[in-house]
Amino acid sequence: MFTRFFIDRPIFASVISIVITLAGALSLYSLPVAMFPQIAPPTVMVSCQYPGANAQVVSDTVASPIEQKVNGVDDMMYMSSQSTNDGNYTLTVTFKQGVDLNLAQVLVQNRVALAVPMLPDVIKATGVTTRKRSPDILLSIGLFSPDARYDQLYLSNYALMHIREEMARLPGISDVGVLGTRNYSMRIWLDPDKLAMRELNAGDVVAALREQNAQVAAGSVGQSSEAGGSRTQFTIDTLGRLEDVDQFGDVIVKRTRDGRVVRIRDLGEIELGARSLDIDSEINGQPVANMAVFMLPDSNALETADVVRAKIAELKQDFPEGLDYVIRYDTTPYIRESIQEVFKTLMDSVVLVALVVLLFLQNWRSALIPLVAVPVGIVGTFAVMLGMGFSLNNLTLFGLVLAIGIVVDDAIVVVEAVEHHIERGLTPRAATIQAMSEVSSPVVAVGLVLTAVFIPCAFISGITGQFFRQFALTIASATILSTINSLTLSPALAAMLLKPRGKGEYQALPRFVLAGIGAWLGYTSLSPRLLPYFERAGAEAVHRASVLDSAGDLMLRLGASPEQAAEAVAAVIGGLALWTFAGPLNFVLGRFFTLFNRGFLATAGLYSRLVGGLLRVFMLVFAVYAGLLFLTYDTFIKTPRGFVPSQDMGYMLTNIQLPDSSSLERTRATLRKIAAIVREEPGVASTVAISGQSLLLSAFGSNFGTMFVTLEPFSKRRTNDLYYEVIMNKLRGKLAAAVPEANVSMFGPPPIRGAGRAGGWMLMVEDRGDLGPARLQREIERLVALANVSPTNPGIDVDGDPIPPEDAAKSEAAEKPKAAGGGFRAWIEGLTGGGSAGRSPAVDGLTSVFRANVPQIFLDVDRDACLVKGVPLRDVFQTLQAYLGSLYVNDFNLFGRTWQVVVQALPRYRDQKEDISRLQVRNDRGTMVPIGAVARVEEINGPLILTRYNMYPAASINGSAVPGVSSGTAIRAMERLAQRELPDAMSFEWTELAFLEQQAGNTALYVFGFSIAMVFLVLAAQFESWSMPLAVILSVPLCMLSAVVGVRNSAALGVHNAGTDINIFTQVGLVVLVGLASKNAILIVQFAKLIHNQGRSIREATLEACRLRLRPIIMTSMAFILGVVPLLYAHGAGSEMRKSLGVAVFSGMLGVTLFGIVLTPVFFYVIDSTSESRFFSSPWVRFLGRTTLDVLTLRILWRPAWTLTMRGAAAVRPRRKKPHHEPTDET
Repeated sequence: MFTRFFIDRPIFASVISIVITLAGALSLYSLPVAMFPQIAPPTVMVSCQYPGANAQVVSDTVASPIEQKVNGVDDMMYMSSQSTNDGNYTLTVTFKQGVDLNLAQVLVQNRVALAVPMLPDVIKATGVTTRKRSPDILLSIGLFSPDARYDQLYLSNYALMHIREEMARLPGISDVGVLGTRNYSMRIWLDPDKLAMRELNAGDVVAALREQNAQVAAGSVGQSSEAGGSRTQFTIDTLGRLEDVDQFGDVIVKRTRDGRVVRIRDLGEIELGARSLDIDSEINGQPVANMAVFMLPDSNALETADVVRAKIAELKQDFPEGLDYVIRYDTTPYIRESIQEVFKTLMDSVVLVALVVLLFLQNWRSALIPLVAVPVGIVGTFAVMLGMGFSLNNLTLFGLVLAIGIVVDDAIVVVEAVEHHIERGLTPRAATIQAMSEVSSPVVAVGLVLTAVFIPCAFISGITGQFFRQFALTIASATILSTINSLTLSPALAAMLLKPRGKGEYQALPRFVLAGIGAWLGYTSLSPRLLPYFERAGAEAVHRASVLDSAGDLMLRLGASPEQAAEAVAAVIGGLALWTFAGPLNFVLGRFFTLFNRGFLATAGLYSRLVGGLLRVFMLVFAVYAGLLFLTYDTFIKTPRGFVPSQDMGYMLTNIQLPDSSSLERTRATLRKIAAIVREEPGVASTVAISGQSLLLSAFGSNFGTMFVTLEPFSKRRTNDLYYEVIMNKLRGKLAAAVPEANVSMFGPPPIRGAGRAGGWMLMVEDRGDLGPARLQREIERLVALANVSPTNPGIDVDGDPIPPEDAAKSEAAEKPKAAGGGFRAWIEGLTGGGSAGRSPAVDGLTSVFRANVPQIFLDVDRDACLVKGVPLRDVFQTLQAYLGSLYVNDFNLFGRTWQVVVQALPRYRDQKEDISRLQVRNDRGTMVPIGAVARVEEINGPLILTRYNMYPAASINGSAVPGVSSGTAIRAMERLAQRELPDAMSFEWTELAFLEQQAGNTALYVFGFSIAMVFLVLAAQFESWSMPLAVILSVPLCMLSAVVGVRNSAALGVHNAGTDINIFTQVGLVVLVGLASKNAILIVQFAKLIHNQGRSIREATLEACRLRLRPIIMTSMAFILGVVPLLYAHGAGSEMRKSLGVAVFSGMLGVTLFGIVLTPVFFYVIDSTSESRFFSSPWVRFLGRTTLDVLTLRILWRPAWTLTMRGAAAVRPRRKKPHHEPTDET
């Protein structure tokens, strides 16, 4: 026997476990830490700027040619672009998961290069940038002046020159953008009147600058190609590219007839100013240069953030006086705290599992053996994780939390079986040998089943596979290590440690263990109370009047601090106290264990009689089982689907949009007003405001604003009224009332970093029939008005149909009895999917920033009039671009960098639309002609931003589900509304997180079914039987019923913010439950089969197996159930994920235990009886079944054909009936 080798060689078994544990412990320090595995799809961003162009021009001349070439690049999922009125163009290409990001960037860059010849000349000169970048910000560093000695221009350029470039070279960083950037620029502010007086065009100034501000390679003198030439050589330098304001002012534009020179300083003003004045940034009302750090999509957030913080702290040493930085927006504390919370959950689970083991085994020697399996199985898994390239993330740690209950299960089965035989009089060694001969097969079977459940999940494709892969392989690794431990170290320890116990003899915990527990309790609980005594002992003039004072004096004399002295003495006091009272404590525990055992024996007797009764009415049991299956299907179908639950990450995103054409100053004032209101809300820590930019759209505009709202730490927000959704809903109401002039939209962060800009969903409505931006806006506004909940509109229901006011009133009335205390009624309604006759809204908070009717000015140039008056059309356009469009001329060098030279009219000449007509251009006769004479100024409406999605003109709608409604339900409701309301020439597509959710589809049902099929095939292959696996898996589907009922009624368990949908974590829990349900059934079925093979009748074997296996089943199930309780009542960062998984597994495991111990014996009894009937016992039926099994399990490939032939021949021969033997205690 395999296990006997390790029973005889316990040191060898110990060495194996020690090596596994050490390998895992060493690997733990090398594992990277992350929020999730690499789940967000890779993205590549293309950007450029066309100065002076509006959104339509950028869309037609830049977006269209680039996207025509990029479309269809390998492994692309979708692409989205924005063209804005300030000439900016941004294209984001999203690829499938698993695509190499470097290759994706090269592919996009090659496609963009094909489009460059078709782009405007100015873009050819400035270039098109292609970079790999995550769409969301990792953290933001704010550079500010505490004493206000530096202005925005200085702050922005200091950040650009001294910080941004240093950050950009750090590993894991894709880009560092200065929000509110004001890059240095040589601003040539022209006075159109002065140019007209001198009969000059703006083009003359541009030509002069291009001619006289040019870098010249002047060569050298003394260079000779002949021998004996010049003996010296000098490089020639000359003033080519200008460097300062005076030099630019000296540029000659014209020489008059009388010989006077007209220079640029005579035509306007020159200053070293800011290239752009369109964006402003503030932190708590103070000017700041915000540096947004974007990381590479495949980099580690925590490691990258740590490197950034270390670098900025290093750079601060060189800051000039009066300059400082602050990090107000940082996404990594949430990640770090969520991982720490899961580690705490892991430790809590270990303690609870230890208590369950001690409760049932009632002896420290017996309890030690399963607990040793925890470090071997859990810590050893870290080595496997490192080998497979995993990280310490929420999914792998969730796997380890659930694996705690699994790794102790096999050891518990071993210990329980050994103690059973010791109680019958065998020696510990003989009892271990006998027990292992009985339980080795179930232990291996359970290990194979759990492995068969989890490993196939690693091969699921898409984003669902990204979630399942590391989780499943982590549990599978822990399971395999647990199986190895149960076959090697556990029997070896059982043979050495377990001893026969006398009647009434209990020593649950030895003195040294109790002393250790007392020391830990004293260290954690008593030391804060003792600290004042030791602080008093440090005062020289205090009289030593107590033992504590004297002890404190002694510790302080030894060099310990008061805190250290208090902790040391508290630990000693606690340890001595429990050491002293070890006897009475064990006596009390012994009495408690005696009562517990009596109660359990009585329960076992009742259970055995219950099973006996059910065996007599097995037809009724199958009828009830069929009803439960139907209820399972019905409940699963009616339960809404979700993806990743929304999470409180400690911050919120706010998008502000003022009326069209609002100035930047008005936007800035509105943002200050909003920030003041937000900071007064309890739970809010600080705000970061950016004027002139919408990060939600990646677009710029004077009427746009963005605000990051940072919340207080989770330790200060323990109550439900300070949950981020509650705070957000309160602020929405306050801001809607206090700031009616602005459209303020608040969103939570996306639950998956890099999978979107904000939480909720985003719907892209596409104009596929070229109906125009105005029609697109009307359709968008109509959808938003129909779906949004308002005092006059109840919204839409889960089917996308408008809710009549009377139905909304019914729904509100039905909520009152529920809130009054109808808990059981609410539970029943949650179970059946019923409820009141009213209809509740499915979505809310819909918003769209698309505007097609922004006031604009159209200049209708009369080409005939230009020809008649001798005005070159090219000069008209150049004049407009130079005076009004901020014309980029060329470059100059300063501070070791290259900056732009920009020409533009003074602000007073471009304040009103009438100023356009007063601008003048020179005709071919040398006289100045007003532009009003050759062009007509008209007021029109046009788009502020033009979005294209997969090459179609599109507009986005952002929204979220109503609290209590799943994201899948909200998506389905919006789909039906859009399908019904949009015209035929328009369509829609989901993007970002909603796209990934749609792509994931209904994976849970397929994964669940596939897991059950794998369990069946593995058991059939192992036991050479079709019937035994069937008895095992019949009860498995019912775990779905209990899990889904628990999820839909999580509030009845006192769990809040867990969600009531089948999301990705619920699906993960369902897969776990498949393995656990099979494990419990295997313990009954295989033991009953063993007893039956020894000659007992099927009924007797079934009842005996139930009686003997009840205790280990309840013990292992309680260990697992209590092990997930910390997930159930989690707090802090990431608690939504832990609760979602914990509710599903907790409620599902309760159902697994209940249904398993009640139904599995009946299934075994009926199926085994049927398999021994005349038909199923016939030789040819058995031969056909075994041959089919060999084919399905692929054993036909490695078993010779003659083996099947011999097996068939043996099956045809009549079998000899085995003699009947009554089993003895030894067997």
